[in-house]
Amino acid sequence: MLIALDMDGTLLNSNGQISPRNKEAIIQAQTAGHVVAIATGRAYKDAYAPLKEAGIVCPIMSLNGAVITLADGTIIGDIPLEKQKLIPVLEWVRKQPDLYCEIYTNEAVYVGLHNREHLEELADRMSEEYPDLKRIVKKQFQQARVTYVNDIQEVWLQEDAPFYKVLIFSLNKDLLKSASSKFAEISDVTVTSSHPNNIEVNHEQATKGRALAKLASYYGIDLKDTVVMGDSHNDLSMFAVAGYRVAMGNASDEIKERSDFVTAVNDEDGVALVLENLAKEGSLS
Repeated sequence: MLIALDMDGTLLNSNGQISPRNKEAIIQAQTAGHVVAIATGRAYKDAYAPLKEAGIVCPIMSLNGAVITLADGTIIGDIPLEKQKLIPVLEWVRKQPDLYCEIYTNEAVYVGLHNREHLEELADRMSEEYPDLKRIVKKQFQQARVTYVNDIQEVWLQEDAPFYKVLIFSLNKDLLKSASSKFAEISDVTVTSSHPNNIEVNHEQATKGRALAKLASYYGIDLKDTVVMGDSHNDLSMFAVAGYRVAMGNASDEIKERSDFVTAVNDEDGVALVLENLAKEGSLS
């Protein structure tokens, strides 16, 4: 069986860590012969770090499936964006101070330094009216180890730097919606979201669902023998092809509606509850 786990809001708790119980359940599943893999919007290095801290070694489908890396570090598939198609919209994004932009290449996650500073200042200014803003902004920054540049434009002017993902974060949901619409008009692009305040742009063939199918094929596992767990919109492509779908208790309503089972929230070891049941009874519900 292939078991694919989303990270943020699923495997990781609110502190961005893998709990001891989740760790033990994963190792138990691996010992039983199951393939446990990560399917995340994070870049490989940002997904690898909490796994290393917990002592877990497994395949990683990073950047929403744009890059598939085996446990030994071998890359068996990658699908970059066609950068030139994105540049006109990226130039528009660059001129919107309320849109925070991250660009994921094969080397790093790039952020414009002034862009982050503006977002932090905005969150501070609005913190009394919206107390959750600082937490939301902090969580966004927690997910990626970034490389700062003075101007984000520097990144797309590098001819030899392929893009795998563009993430746009904003506290202005109307502006975020406009950005989503502009990217959606570009051919061969898919726009998803892992949080109400962000959008994630990948090549249309770079989805968690396609990556799951490729990884299953690599291991000779039928898709009906795959299990996926997630909480957000960018997990829907996995839910569309997997044999069994588990929504976290903190998942969006859409994810829950498309699931076969709803487990506990990520801060209450929802992943472990499912894996322990599999080990104990040979079933998932």
